[in-house]
Amino acid sequence: WGAFATTDLERQLKARGVTQVVVTGVATSGGVEATARQAYEQGFNVTIALDATTDLRADAHQYSIRTVFPRIGETGSTEEIISLLERRSSTS
Repeated sequence: WGAFATTDLERQLKARGVTQVVVTGVATSGGVEATARQAYEQGFNVTIALDATTDLRADAHQYSIRTVFPRIGETGSTEEIISLLERRSSTS
């Protein structure tokens, strides 16, 4: 279900020197979690934009946010993530 399954996304990102991915989506406990796990397993630094994820089941959404995501990456709001990226690019 993840974005890395049966695609060449990993190869494409690594060929471009990408080391960090930000994950968002509409099925927190499905596609978002699967993509975050796959990215982590492929060696990417993973960030999940919590306010840019949702799920039909609130309990599943909360489980992913509280239990799964802290183990595989960083989390934050889109505003926090954009701010960090802007600071990094201004110091490069």
